[in-house]
Amino acid sequence: MKKIVGIFIFAAAIILSGCGKKTKKGEFTLEKDVLKVGVEIGYPPFEYYSADGKTPAGFDIQLSKEIAKRMGVNVKFIDTAWDGIFAGLDTSRYDVIVSAMTMTDARKANYAFSEPYIGNGQSIILRKDSSLKISSPADLEGKKVGYQAECTSDFFMEKQSEAGLNFIKAEYDKVLNAYDDLRLGRIDAVVSDYLVAVSYLNESNSEFKAVWIGNPDEFFGVCTKKSSTELLEKIDEALQSMKEDGTLKTMYTDIFGTDLSDSIK
Repeated sequence: MKKIVGIFIFAAAIILSGCGKKTKKGEFTLEKDVLKVGVEIGYPPFEYYSADGKTPAGFDIQLSKEIAKRMGVNVKFIDTAWDGIFAGLDTSRYDVIVSAMTMTDARKANYAFSEPYIGNGQSIILRKDSSLKISSPADLEGKKVGYQAECTSDFFMEKQSEAGLNFIKAEYDKVLNAYDDLRLGRIDAVVSDYLVAVSYLNESNSEFKAVWIGNPDEFFGVCTKKSSTELLEKIDEALQSMKEDGTLKTMYTDIFGTDLSDSIK
């Protein structure tokens, strides 16, 4: 009888164990029912703190919330310095990076990306009252140019330098600091993503003007580990549904004042 009871207990344990494994298999985030998002909050209009100084806001914040909603999970934002944002993904501090992340070949070699959710190009921004004759990157010769370090604006200016352009570099940890220095006249120009410049250009009584805008030649995507295949599939499904039902179009218009759907076609 003890043997029979033991067999039943053993069989029950196997069944329960099997059920447990089945539940675990359905989990695709680090924490059950929570999508942890790494973001560098300080890159308006994509990510910034609202007036209370605590609540994340911006396009990437809205996008992440909507993706999580369509995946049936909650979302948690983890503010991270840009120079450590990939390290946080590598060490599993968060599931994904949603932080105006351009999909470069070098990044694709080490990480997986969703389908692009917006297209972007570089731009040159001056003070409105500037008398400098600048209408192209070549005109930045000899000028003091500000941009965020270790981002695509940095890469863009490095290419200009390699092509022979001589300018005074002013690199910043956050792009908003570059705009602050331009406002104060400490630098001659800012080179930044045009989609970032839009938030400054659209301010009431804006002190800035765009004198050159490049064609969309870089695309932002949700970044995750190459091993996170199930998670990436669900993110792409959410993005596709957002395109189809017009949600993404509405977000473009609300944040940027125009429909940017063509930027990713």
